[in-house]
Order: sequence, then C-alpha cells, then structure tokens
Amino acid sequence: MTITFPDGFLWGVATAAHQVEGGNWNNDWWAWEHADGTRCVEPSGDTCDHFWRYPADIALLADMGFGAYRFSLEWSRIEPESGEFSAAALDHYARMIASCRDNDVLPVVTFHHFTTPRWLASRGGWHAPDVADRFGEFCERAVTRLGDEIAIACTINEPNIVSLMGYLVGDFAPGHRDMHEYSKVNENLIAAHRTAYGALKAGPGNFPVGQCVAMGDWWAPEGAEDTLTRIRHMHEGQFLDASRGDDYIGVQAYSRTRLDAKGLPIGPEEGVRVVESMGYEYWPQALEVAVRHAVEVAGVPVYVTENGIGTDDDDTRIAFVREALTGLAACIEDGLDVRGYISWSLLDNFEWALGYAPHFGLVAVDRATQERTVKRSGQWIGNVARTNTLEA
Repeated sequence: MTITFPDGFLWGVATAAHQVEGGNWNNDWWAWEHADGTRCVEPSGDTCDHFWRYPADIALLADMGFGAYRFSLEWSRIEPESGEFSAAALDHYARMIASCRDNDVLPVVTFHHFTTPRWLASRGGWHAPDVADRFGEFCERAVTRLGDEIAIACTINEPNIVSLMGYLVGDFAPGHRDMHEYSKVNENLIAAHRTAYGALKAGPGNFPVGQCVAMGDWWAPEGAEDTLTRIRHMHEGQFLDASRGDDYIGVQAYSRTRLDAKGLPIGPEEGVRVVESMGYEYWPQALEVAVRHAVEVAGVPVYVTENGIGTDDDDTRIAFVREALTGLAACIEDGLDVRGYISWSLLDNFEWALGYAPHFGLVAVDRATQERTVKRSGQWIGNVARTNTLEA
C-alpha cells in the first residue's frame, strides 16, 4: 500500500548547535562535560565542525530530498556576556538562514536547545528569577536581525527535559535533584515560552511560532490510571496547556515511559525490544500516540519536530521510521492537522551525556576527517520526502 501525504507536507531534518557546531565553550553544557563527577562519558570537542561546514551540510540535505532544516541558535555566542550582543554571531546565523534559502530549504529556527550562557547559569540558570525576561530580550534581539527570513520558529526545545534532567534527575546541567526547584523551573520555562512567543510575533517576518515538547507513549499498571494522568500532565501536559493558542505544537517522540503504581519510572517490559544505545524500548508507535495527545490537549496544528532512532543498523532505522510514519499517516487520515515531519538527526553527533555512542544521523560523520557519508537509511527517508509518499 502506498501512502500519499498531503500537498505541502513539510519534510526536514534537524540538528542542535551544541551537538554539531563544535567549540561552544561559553555555555553551561561545555562546563558540565568537563566537570568532575558528572555522568558525561566524553566532552563534545569539535563535534561535526558544522559551524564552518554548514554550507556543504545544507546543500547535502537538500540534495537528499529534504525541504526544511531545523537548527538552533547558540545563545552563548550571540550574548556572550549579559547585555552584550555579538553582531558577528548574528551575522553567522543570518548566513546559515541565507544558505537554506539559496538551497530552497525552509529554515526552522530554534531559539533555545538545551544550552544556556555561563553568565546566566552562574546566576541560577532556569531557576533565576529574571530568566524569562532575559530569554525574551535575547529572542527580541535575535529576531530583529533574523526574522525576515525565518520560516518557522521554535522558542524552546523540550523544556520538560531541561527541567527533568537538569533539576530533578541531575544528569544534565546543572545537575540538581530538587522537586521544589524542578517545579519552579517548569514555571519559568512556561513563562519564558510565553515571553519569547510575544517577542517573536512582534518582530519582523511572518512565521508560525511554537515550542517543541518531549512526548511519547505511557503505561502504568491497572489501578494506577490517576497516577499516570498526574505524572503525564507534570511531564507533558502543563507544556501542552501552555501551547494553547500558539501557531503550532512541536511533537518529539521516541519511545514509551512505563510507571509503577507509585508513578516512578520502571524499565522496559520483558520481551520488548530495547534500543541498546539509549536503554529504552523500541516503540515506533509512540509517535502516533503523542500526536493524538498533543492535538487533544493543545488543540493546535502539529509539526513532528523530532523522531528517529539511535542505531548502527540501517534496516532497523528504516523499519522504525516506516512504522512511525504509518501511524502519523493514520492521524492525518483521521483529520488531525499534522503539517510536517522532521527527522532527528541530519548527522551522527554529540548526544549529550551519552557522548558519541548513539548514532541517530541519516549521515555518518568520520570524526577524524569530518567526512560525511549518506547512509542507506538517509537515502530511503530522503526519497520518502522527495516523493511525499510511503510504501507502508
């Protein structure tokens, strides 16, 4: 059976600045990678040298068949000290956007993707009382320079992961484990999204604005339905609520979360395949579940802004994406307003605390030579994008 996606459906690939640019010394993540006692397995270093190689990388993704490139601005490059904005850094990102346009690729720009300038981190990061205002000022300054050519904007990437992993679990910067702090950070992230949304809509250009939320499928034992609802709202729902009235919601889904009767996360179900590089279940059906829940709660159009699998087996990647896209097509068939699918990721890159072991890229990167090689799975997904069809 051949599935045809709607006319104008957007197909793209994604990266994040710190994961591909290299040399992002001035943010909290570079400090975290090099600190003693963290769970980071290795530092990011030069990553993919995308800061300099972006013209060839954008031309490559266009040649693969994709019509959109989602990338992030590195706040610590643009505002290296509080109130000091770099015209040179803004010009760099303007050239990236121009390179997208020159290749008939729509620039999908994320304003915060996990990394925060050191000057703000030293004042409490996302727990600082004025963080929402400071982020809004950064967005205002950046959109003034870049807004005319932006196609789609994301205010904050996975704010729920920023708070969960950084302020409750402690595996991301700043490594805190405090429920009260976690709750306050969630409030600040929601306020920052709203402030940024206003700043971006008030600036030059005319483009949809939303935030991108980490989502997935959920399971709890019989009798724990209320607990599941409460935990799911804490992780996803409050951010979906905050997206009501936005231009879209970005859905990012990879797997399933399983809870015990008390609401604590438990490991994969016995007999279910595990994605070894990440330790979670191979669960491509999570995308359909997440999209349906996002539409139900937020009530706005959806872009899938991340989906993929960290594997060295191209057959596995193709099978995972095929099943995820089949579920996405079912959502569209049921009348849900789904407008695009953006793969994570363009390149094998730095996967945060896990370092370089997980390979999500559609393009392999030789870290010694920086040579790029399009994978067979990248060719396959690119052909889906080029033809706007899927053989299910």
